[in-house]
This record gives sequence, structure tokens and C-alpha cells, in this order.
Amino acid sequence: MSLIHRYKSNGFNIVLDINSGCIHLVDEVTYEVLPYLEEGLGTEAIAEKLENKYNREDIETSVRECNKLKEDGMLFTKDIYENIIDEFTKNRQTVVKALCLHIAHDCNLACRYCFAEEGEYKGHRELMSAKVGKAALDFLVANSGNRHNLEVDFFGGEPTMNFGVVKEVVEYGRSLEEKHNKHFRFTLTTNGVLLNDEIMEFANKEMDNVVLSIDGRKEVHDFMRPFRKGKGSYDLVVPKFQKFADSRGQQKYYARGTFTHHNLDFSEDVLHLADLGFEQISVEPVVADEKEEYAIKKEDIPKICEEYDKLAKEMIRRNKEGKGFNFFHFMIDLTGGPCVYKRLSGCGSGTEYLAVTPWGDLYPCHQFVGEEEFLMGNVWDGVKKPEISCQFKNCNVYAKEKCKNCFARFYCSGGCAANSYNFTGRIDDVYEIGCELQRKRVECAIMIKAAMAEEE
Repeated sequence: MSLIHRYKSNGFNIVLDINSGCIHLVDEVTYEVLPYLEEGLGTEAIAEKLENKYNREDIETSVRECNKLKEDGMLFTKDIYENIIDEFTKNRQTVVKALCLHIAHDCNLACRYCFAEEGEYKGHRELMSAKVGKAALDFLVANSGNRHNLEVDFFGGEPTMNFGVVKEVVEYGRSLEEKHNKHFRFTLTTNGVLLNDEIMEFANKEMDNVVLSIDGRKEVHDFMRPFRKGKGSYDLVVPKFQKFADSRGQQKYYARGTFTHHNLDFSEDVLHLADLGFEQISVEPVVADEKEEYAIKKEDIPKICEEYDKLAKEMIRRNKEGKGFNFFHFMIDLTGGPCVYKRLSGCGSGTEYLAVTPWGDLYPCHQFVGEEEFLMGNVWDGVKKPEISCQFKNCNVYAKEKCKNCFARFYCSGGCAANSYNFTGRIDDVYEIGCELQRKRVECAIMIKAAMAEEE
């Protein structure tokens, strides 16, 4: 197992010390010295291997500097977590800190890639009642321990089709805060069809975040996100989304899109959204059965990686010109971020994060809704199948063989359990196409950080 990951990107020689997270920008000599050092070769042996390419003094200097970094715990750092993660997991007391409320199992669009089957989730159309929504908040408060900040996502289908209940549930949540020493942070995800001034005003007052579903260029968006009779939704939702994003000061929202096999040039969609004025953008690869005509295929990976490179370079250029924007998958915190155990254990689905159906059933996350083997309980009786929580609790990067040797394991936390389940039948495996793209995104994110630091 290599302790470092080295790669070239946009003129930079980048070296990631995997276990410490240290990142080094190195010259050509050091770039080639490093693999030999990791093999355990001494200065003399390395010099013999490289003396035809580089000056011996430069090689010796490079070896000396690398050894100093090693002594300082910044290079070739050993993995100290594998031997203690099981004990940590066993003793870790988890509390529920977030709920995804399926406020509407119904939708006014017919998106071609919708995993929720137009909001039905392998079931039937139904809207959540205020009674269920309030019971969900009661469940969250009761199972959140001493945690102060609690997350609640209004999800669907399309939540604005049941906006009266959204308002009622938010009002109820606010009434609980002082009494229980809690603070609810609400998020609304919407396709924009029903957006109006009233909803925007309410969301700006009560929602810590909003997710605006838009795929990019008009032809791309309209093809994948039509109304049920086939008409596209781009012209209707774009002006509303622009107004909404501006009303939030271009903060605390995402213009969130999905790219498919049909628009592998998705960097153009990201840039289109930026040109529309959106400064917070997330455009993510579709996850779908390979039999679907729009699914990402293995042979698409090289093209997608090229697009990530193209997008990263353009983002650097625009940032230098004062026209920068955030792209969710290139956002990476090299100095802080979650603790290492959080990075190892993932998103918290099935333990800290649960989904609630319109009738009050509990599932590990929104992508498991409708999979009856993952039905955990309900908001009135609580979790009745703790073995499911335990299964997810034990699902960390060391439980996944394919993660152990991956340089990106501390950044992706083992990937999405639902994606793994849908493609392998197991939550402790991986969705390999997703892994390939994740690794590329991490490389691009680090390169962007390097480029911006060079400008400072």
C-alpha cells in the first residue's frame, strides 16, 4: 500500500501524503525521487538510478529534504487509524442529528433519471400530513442527545406541492427550540415550478439552505427535466431561480444539476449556470443502471475526467478575473473539516441521518426509501430494527476492501452506501464508476488550491 499519491496537473507536480493529508508541490527531481524513497532505497542507490537525468547534487538535496519531511510527520506517514477504528466504532455513541422529510411523494415534473419514480418511491403518491411532520421533529429532538443544531431537509418529489405543511412543520420546529435547547436548520429542495414570491420570502426567512434543481443548458435541462406531457421546464424555472439566488445574496443555496451520458461535455453546463449568475453550483454525475440509455458508462470516464480538468482550469481563470464561483465537487478543506473518524465513517446514513416517508416510516436515507429490508421503524415508535443502524455504523473505509488502498479514502469516506447497494447488493462495497470520478475530483480540487495559493 502506497503512503503517497503523486500526479501531474496543470503544470504542477503534486504529492499527497495520504495519511497526514499534507500536500507538497515538488520539482521534477523530487517527483522522481519519491517512489524510490518509498521503496526504501538510500541516497546512493537513488542517485545511480537518476544520475543520467538529473544533477547528483540536486538528487542528494531532494533526498535530504524528503527525509526531513518524513521525520516531521509530513511525508510517508503511517496509517494509525486502521487498528483503532473497530474499537472507536464499537464505543461510539451516535445520536440522530438530521432528518430528510419526504414532504411529498409526488412531483409536477417527469425527470427521466429520477430514482424516486416521479416522487412515488416504489409506492404510491402521497403528501405528508402536518401530524407526521411534527411527530418527526419530536422524534429528532428525543433522539438527538445533547446536540444543539439539528438538520431537517424538506424533500420529495416536489416539496412545494405541500408547502402549507412545510410552513406548519417549520413553525412547530421553532416552538420546540427554546424549550429543548435546540436549533433547527432547514433546507428546501425544489424544481422551481411552483416558486413564487411567498415561497421565496418564507424560505429566505426560515431556510438555512435551498437546493435549486437545474441541469444546465436549455437543451440539456429540457430533455432530462420535462413536464409529463413532454414540454421543457427551463424557461419557466430559470428566471425564478435567478431571482431566488439573488434574493439570498448568492449564498446559502446551490444550483444543483445532474449530467448524464447525453451531456458528457457537462463543463459547458456548469459554465452556463455560472454565466446565468449562479455562484454556488453543483452538477453531479447521474447514478443509474447501466441498462438505462442515459447512464454513465465505464467508457465515458476518460471524457468526464477531461471535462473536470477543463472546468478546473476555467475556474482558476475566472477566479483571477474576479468572476469566480464555487463548484461543490471541487470544494475541499485542507486545513480543517471533519475529524478523521467522521471522514472514515461517512455521511451518517442509518445512524445520524434518517429519511421519513409521508406516512412516518424511517429509512437509512432517501435513496433507501421503498426498499423494505431497510425499513427501520417509524417516528412514533422509533427505530425498531437497531441491527440496521449497526450495519451502517460498521460501514467505514476499512470495512471496504476497495477503499483500503485508495488515496481518496479520507475525502470520500467510502462513498455512498446506497450507490454501493444498488450496484453490488451490499452497502460495504463500492460503486466503481463513482470511485473513479471521485478520485479525479479530489485531484482537481487540490490542484485548484495549489494554483490559487501561487497567486497569493
